[in-house]
Amino acid sequence: MAERKPTTPGEILSEEFLIPMKMTQKQLADHIGCDVKVINRIINSKTSVTADMALKLGAAFKNSADFWLNAQKAIDLYEARKEIGPLPKPIQKVS
Repeated sequence: MAERKPTTPGEILSEEFLIPMKMTQKQLADHIGCDVKVINRIINSKTSVTADMALKLGAAFKNSADFWLNAQKAIDLYEARKEIGPLPKPIQKVS
């Protein structure tokens, strides 16, 4: 059974925050004190949301850093599952 790919932090940032607020990537970058390239790379899934970026986004949008990090973690785990293939079986207790 195929697992649905989680929504990326960049999609969330763009679709749930920037577009409804009619805010540009440049305006967000200026507001949180980073280069617009960083915001663009997050939106285009070229870079991950780091802990410090999660803190900045959480403060800017009145949510938590955990919100952003959990979205990133979901993507990271999804990609890792695709990459490594079948997982090992649980270790059985030896008597």
